[in-house]
Amino acid sequence: MEKVYIYDTFNRIWHWAQAALIIFLMITGFEIHGTYTFFGYETAVQWHNIAAISFIVLIILAIFWHFTSGTWRQYIPTTKQLIAQIKYYTTDIFQNKPHPVKRTVLSKLNPLQKLVYLGFKILIIPVMVSTGLMYMYYRYPMNGQVQSLDFTTLEPIAVLHTLGAFLLVQFFIAHIYLITTGHTISSNLKAMITGYEELESEEDETEKDKELIHEK
Repeated sequence: MEKVYIYDTFNRIWHWAQAALIIFLMITGFEIHGTYTFFGYETAVQWHNIAAISFIVLIILAIFWHFTSGTWRQYIPTTKQLIAQIKYYTTDIFQNKPHPVKRTVLSKLNPLQKLVYLGFKILIIPVMVSTGLMYMYYRYPMNGQVQSLDFTTLEPIAVLHTLGAFLLVQFFIAHIYLITTGHTISSNLKAMITGYEELESEEDETEKDKELIHEK
């Protein structure tokens, strides 16, 4: 194994800031829905709105970084090795079989991760942001008067926002599982903290290929 610098400083800061804000938005959001009482309804609404604006600012910074650094290419979907990747997560990983796709600096995500993260960025996040902003600014001051958006009811917006929240929770749970699928349970977590990940060297892979050819 050799240590390779996979995640740069901005990538790690963005990841952990995003994780913290999403967790806080879930905590305050479910309290607003009456699931439990912790901050209190009014305080939960205030903190939820502050976290939401912070999250939008982080999204803008992340979009700028993705396009200026060229890392947006990481999310281009592909079907190559997709079935093998699904099989790995569902069965092969429990049989200690090797990972079907090698992680590199230029290709940090496997085919399944690309699809999941792409859906997260172009589906879940836009739904949450747009419905959240509409809910927050349904009534707004203008020219000394309180104006309202042209909605007869906020129910569809609330339902879409809640649906997006449950999808976000599912993504969060799936992400926690994916963290444990490295060559050790904690290796992926350590990589996102230090930036370095232990990957198989080219020599090791060459030797494995030779052994497979010899077995055939």
